[in-house]
Amino acid sequence: MTAERPALTLSPELLDAVRRIAGTEHLLVALDFDGTLAPIVDHAEDARPLPRSAAALESLATLPRTTTALISGRALDSLRLVASPPAGSLLIGSHGAEVWLGEGSLGLELDEAQRARLAGVRDVLAGIVNVAPGTLLEDKPAGVVLHTRLADDDVAEDAVEAALRELRDQPGVYLKTGKRVLETSVVKASKGEAVEFLRQATGATAILFAGDDVTDEDALGRLMGDDVGIKVGLDFTQAQYRVEAPVHVAELLEALLKERRRAVQQAAGQTGQ
Repeated sequence: MTAERPALTLSPELLDAVRRIAGTEHLLVALDFDGTLAPIVDHAEDARPLPRSAAALESLATLPRTTTALISGRALDSLRLVASPPAGSLLIGSHGAEVWLGEGSLGLELDEAQRARLAGVRDVLAGIVNVAPGTLLEDKPAGVVLHTRLADDDVAEDAVEAALRELRDQPGVYLKTGKRVLETSVVKASKGEAVEFLRQATGATAILFAGDDVTDEDALGRLMGDDVGIKVGLDFTQAQYRVEAPVHVAELLEALLKERRRAVQQAAGQTGQ
């Protein structure tokens, strides 16, 4: 006997928006990964997309005039490893500092000044981690991340405050705070800039974007016109719509897949008449 799925509820307004955007000429489905396609976990390397979300995204990627993309704070290598993105999906890593649009895409290269700056940032953060139990560092091509998820709340707060105090006024160093992380980078980039870049690169006539973190607000704030923005979680947002958790993102993607299939089939039928 097949186990019954839990009852999930997408608001009528969100379902209407899904039906509307499914009919656009060229649809870009751009998604954050951690906390959106995949539940948040203590150890970043353990994250995986929910099977239903992965299956729906895989099917969306095969539809005509439909582009799928992941826009993540993760480095591209890490994103590929844990997300196993559909073939042909576009990838944006390190909050926009790394871009992969297919074979031939150039990797990120730092100049000498940026490399020196990055080494200095790492030294500062390593000194903080040495005295802040439960914190750890993650190296990225253009930055270093201070993770505090495993630290006690007071330790995490003190560690982030110390890092901000040391780094906020350093020229050429860019800081982003997220959920129990402090992101540092020596390349100026944002998910908002990534969304705008992908719009131009793909010729998308509308974008559906979903994300859960503070840094995703940069992308949500760049949406316009017929775009649809979805906040995952209960934090403050400027998104028009909201779902509570990654499991609801699966429901959202399945609804979008159903409506997009119908729309492209209708368009094909009209063209063939």
